[in-house]
Amino acid sequence: MRVRRLAAWTALPLAVTLGLAACGSGGGSGSGSNGSGAVSIQIAEPQHLVPTNTTETSGSQVISGLFAPLVDYDAQNKPVEVAAESVTSSDNTVWTIKLKDGFTFHNGEKVTSDDYINAWNYGAYAPNGQGASYFFDKIAGYQDLQGDKPKAKTLSGLKKLDDLTFQVTLSAPYTDFKTMLGYNAFYPLPEAAFSAPGVLKDNYEQAPIGQGPFKMKGAWQHDSKIEVERYDAYPLDKPKVKDIEFRIYQQLTAAYADVLADNLDVLPTIPTENLSTAPTDLGDRYQTSPMSSFQFLAFPTFDKDYSNPDVRKAISMAIDRDEITKSIFKNSQQPARSFVSPILPGFRDDTTGAAGQFNPTEAKSLYQAAKGPSKITISYNGDGGHKDWVDATCNQLKANLGVDCVGSAEPKFSDLLDKVEKKQPVGLFRMGWVMDYPSMEDYLGPLYSTNGSSNYYGYSNKEFDRLVKEGAAAPSQEEAIKKYQQAEDILAKDMPVIPLRFGQNVFGHSTKVKNVEMDASQRVNLVKIEAAS
Repeated sequence: MRVRRLAAWTALPLAVTLGLAACGSGGGSGSGSNGSGAVSIQIAEPQHLVPTNTTETSGSQVISGLFAPLVDYDAQNKPVEVAAESVTSSDNTVWTIKLKDGFTFHNGEKVTSDDYINAWNYGAYAPNGQGASYFFDKIAGYQDLQGDKPKAKTLSGLKKLDDLTFQVTLSAPYTDFKTMLGYNAFYPLPEAAFSAPGVLKDNYEQAPIGQGPFKMKGAWQHDSKIEVERYDAYPLDKPKVKDIEFRIYQQLTAAYADVLADNLDVLPTIPTENLSTAPTDLGDRYQTSPMSSFQFLAFPTFDKDYSNPDVRKAISMAIDRDEITKSIFKNSQQPARSFVSPILPGFRDDTTGAAGQFNPTEAKSLYQAAKGPSKITISYNGDGGHKDWVDATCNQLKANLGVDCVGSAEPKFSDLLDKVEKKQPVGLFRMGWVMDYPSMEDYLGPLYSTNGSSNYYGYSNKEFDRLVKEGAAAPSQEEAIKKYQQAEDILAKDMPVIPLRFGQNVFGHSTKVKNVEMDASQRVNLVKIEAAS
């Protein structure tokens, strides 16, 4: 089973990988902004810097400066062209992508259709082991590139029309394909990245060559820093700063201290320990913005103790989301009573209905009538900072349902998922999701479809599957949303998971920078940030 944007973190989701990425200071205090227009930004040590193998936020932050996406998103999370001149289709199956002229890679190579086709074929070819390979599974021919001995090495659905135009044929209609193209798996790679056709140079990701607003300044200094500088030949809006140092920390609290001392310019996530004092410590340099994360508790629906939807609804009704959000998370998150993020087109508030409302009296009555288990276990990854809220949830279930409840920590998120995949007893288990791209389908299909890539709970509903499939093939986004909303209504009846919280960016910066913005994927806008001096 492939894992997509599952989030291992809790209060403020930092990484979207299975393991917990490092998140605090390794190099000690350094200089912040200076007169040359340089800024420093905290990151964890990235896993990778190859676009088709970068599936966590720190690596994504770095390559968002080195590459320009085909599309980005406006304030309503609708796709707008960036490196693409146009992305069009008459049937949502055959798509034509025309590139803007004038883009060059940082080594001077002109960007052409071949650079996208070669990069996508490399990413989709299973033996290359790229973490984001599944993003190409909607393109015709993808299955022939899978397995230990693939039938083919290139996607049959990719066709070059001219140097600036290529055609993408999907295996089935998908109305949100243009939206999907904003994800970093769809960046191009230059000829210089390959040692032979389809073979990436071993050292490419130590100093990636992109076509974005910044270029590498030297090589990746592991566990220390990654430095980039403005690429003056970039044809679109130029960055306001000349240099950026992505400084790798091992402890968020150390990074927070550096921001307070003006030794670090941007901290994308305020540590949980500092949430209560950060507004006072930072003043107007303490900021929040919409973010796409979704935290939830999942039921092993294959376990007879949790196979009855009434048991699942009763447990949901016994949890006071608002109190936990306030007491544990200091209102840095938002209580969730829907299955998709509020930032998405098509979001509706309170789609869970009564099951999402705190009602301990009704919860206990429903639970007893449904013969719920006398003991509840909530499993979680111990490396993700979940203990406090899990304990608080268990205390509520004890009080409101009259059951015994315990939290059970697995060392790592991957350990927890291994147990779930093997159907070993885990009770309820915590999960998190960060969007790949702004579409309801990205929250519904992978998590709840019968064969969803991240459906770890054994949930299956044929009507749900049908509606999601029809939504994906709908002729317009508006018609797709109607189908997706009908599918979400089925989730509200079945409650395979309990929505708990939606996240937001909670970040801070030094006195040396201004115009600090973060997007819904928790990345600093590197073009808009400025030195304050």
